[in-house]
Amino acid sequence: MDDEAFSIGIEEEYLLVDPETRALYARPPREFMAKCQNLLGPKVVHEFLQSQVEIGTNVCGTIAEAREDLRHLRETVAQCAKDFGMRMIAASTHPWAHWSEQEPVDMERYRILGAEHRTLARRMAICGMHVHAGINDKNLRVDLMSQVTYFMPHLLALSTSSPFWEGHDTGLKSFRPIIIGDLPRSGFPEVFDSWSDWTEMLDDLAATGLVADPSKIWWDIRPSGKHPTLEIRICDICTHIEDGLTIAALYQSILAYLFHLRRSNERRRTYRRILLAENKWRAMRYGVEAEMADFGKRKLLAFADLTDELVEILRPFAEDLGCIKEVEHAMTIARRGTSSDEQLRIFQAALAGGASEHDAQVAVVDWLIEESARTSE
Repeated sequence: MDDEAFSIGIEEEYLLVDPETRALYARPPREFMAKCQNLLGPKVVHEFLQSQVEIGTNVCGTIAEAREDLRHLRETVAQCAKDFGMRMIAASTHPWAHWSEQEPVDMERYRILGAEHRTLARRMAICGMHVHAGINDKNLRVDLMSQVTYFMPHLLALSTSSPFWEGHDTGLKSFRPIIIGDLPRSGFPEVFDSWSDWTEMLDDLAATGLVADPSKIWWDIRPSGKHPTLEIRICDICTHIEDGLTIAALYQSILAYLFHLRRSNERRRTYRRILLAENKWRAMRYGVEAEMADFGKRKLLAFADLTDELVEILRPFAEDLGCIKEVEHAMTIARRGTSSDEQLRIFQAALAGGASEHDAQVAVVDWLIEESARTSE
């Protein structure tokens, strides 16, 4: 088995808002997407709702390359939105928007999705960040999927940006997984012995008429059906661009670490889904303030301490990949907080100053508009 470079591609989904009302822009002008695609080509596409837009970077060998591409994409979409009287926000939910007021995109793919899943699809007024890692060896791809799943709750905790839903403080740092979790074939993946084991499952789903399209397997991590990549899908979209790059750097470094173990005839232990789901729940509920289980030590540890330990494990691999700065930034996020933490601080401060709940949420949107467009440190 040859060395794997673990190239990276990042997809981000954004929401479009009205700068006057700060509400979601349910029906953007058609010319907006036309201009985006004229400037960015296929790197910008529709999402399920008209109030959403999705971008995808090039295949990048390094996080530094991904940073430059992601900056350009964010800046271009933000400027195009501004040109058409809108603003872009990088958050997984809007503080008060209701899904029933949003309009699906009129494309065959989304018409089928809406017809099959009805309200479950219509409720997808949420955005996320997906990271693809290039892994040429197919058997390695599914083997690493089984091992890297352990770290998915940690990446979710570092990315949270969805504390509000339909006007309410949900009490969760990440509400988005609740909505995703209503879809069939969501959550943590099955464990596969080999690539042929994975394709046999796909064949069974297709032959029985259950699921013909592998892209309708909405797991938190999955082998891509289009590219030789392993795609993580668990994360909220990071409002701070540097936080998103840290997620990508951690993922790339974790894969390099696991590959190193593999070449030494070692591997991380895999754990039952119910155990991993408990850590995921804690990431959703508490974010970086969580205590999570270290299953090797069989005890709960503060997330910041777990992050410090993970960074030290990954340090030599991150240094080799040229992303140690981004990996170390995880320790800052674990102590400073995520977008969700800042949204809640702004909301509570506005309430304490006498604002109504709606006006306090308007203040949150104002911060999201400003911070989402900030692409330099």
